[in-house]
Amino acid sequence: MYDLLVVGAGPYGLSIASHAAAAGLNVRVFGRPMASWRDHMPRGMFLKSEPRASSLSDPERRWRLDVYCEGQGVTARHGEPVPVEMFAEYGLWFARNAVPKVDERTVSRVVALRPGGFETVTEDGEVLPSRTVALAVGVMPFVEIPSAFDGLSPSLVSHSSHHGDLDRFRGKDVTVIGGGQAALETAALLAEQGTRVRVLARAGELCWNDVPPPWQRPWWQSARSPHSGLGCGWRNWFYAERAGLFRRLPEPTRTRIAATALGPAGAWWVRDRVEPAVEVLLAHEVAAARAVPGGVRLDVLDRADGAGTLRTLETEHVIAATGFRAAGDRLGLLSEDLRSALATGADGAPAAGRDFESPSHPGLFLAGLVTASAFGPAMRFVHGATYTAGALVRGVRRRLRTGPREGVVPAPGRHGAPERVGR
Repeated sequence: MYDLLVVGAGPYGLSIASHAAAAGLNVRVFGRPMASWRDHMPRGMFLKSEPRASSLSDPERRWRLDVYCEGQGVTARHGEPVPVEMFAEYGLWFARNAVPKVDERTVSRVVALRPGGFETVTEDGEVLPSRTVALAVGVMPFVEIPSAFDGLSPSLVSHSSHHGDLDRFRGKDVTVIGGGQAALETAALLAEQGTRVRVLARAGELCWNDVPPPWQRPWWQSARSPHSGLGCGWRNWFYAERAGLFRRLPEPTRTRIAATALGPAGAWWVRDRVEPAVEVLLAHEVAAARAVPGGVRLDVLDRADGAGTLRTLETEHVIAATGFRAAGDRLGLLSEDLRSALATGADGAPAAGRDFESPSHPGLFLAGLVTASAFGPAMRFVHGATYTAGALVRGVRRRLRTGPREGVVPAPGRHGAPERVGR
């Protein structure tokens, strides 16, 4: 039986596995390493986070992004974005050097055992028992497409994360929905390959991130607005560097911050590629959409004039760069019993305790986007993997020492809900 089974081999899963192995745990990690970065981001994209905030985490900090770049004859410089392809290759290098061999099979089901532990079922039917499980499933289970597009074929409407390349849209007419980095960079790439592209954004104006100030600055500038893994400023510093303190905030405050902090904005280095080349329709929202010969007809509410005029627009394809919603009911790999009894917060995201452990299922640990409302906006970025890996593995070790809670079945069995057991 494994001490820990990690489901997911992106930045969070690989970081957790590295810390677990260094702690002497018998750990197994499943998933295609860096799959989202390799398969769901078009060529030509860049990492929005600064290089200093984009390293995966190993306990000795030997396998950092800057070390990898140096080995490739490249310098990871402050203020210069890292190509997504290079970051994906860095993640593979990290997996080869800092993590036990990754099993690239997909996990199809996680089932709780009684009185404790889990069974994990792979895509080809192998069943593996473990004392604890860490779900580091990334963002793909949580893709969010507006309800106006319900029922339309994926050939007409897709999410921005559904594309490893954009070649199929050469010479076509495409409408991108959203006003954040994914929407704006996707639109820039489409325009640069000859696609007729427009952006529809609900906001009345686009937000653009500024070029970060130099890393070395006068002390008084640093004191006024310190650098952090999420950008400059004391608020960002708190989100980036004090995730444990963030969790102590009242739940309504945490939920609000997770939903609103670091909102949609484009990077400075994509602005000059968008403004001259892409039509941007601000204060526009899709009210309805239907298939028509040759594409999609959109009923668009135009609030730019203050009147809320309804207009129609036809396009060959819609790309929804509309983010992700980390809801517990979207964790389809959990058995029905586990999923239905999973403790969640007010926003529907799974609750996570001090060490990223589910309060409803001892031994079940959570990582990444699903923990943003518990530990803050850093969990939406690679930077959050460092705090997560250390704290989560400490929690696993504590759980292995204490075992199931006395008197309570720690998670639903295969055929029913949790039960009180004899004292």
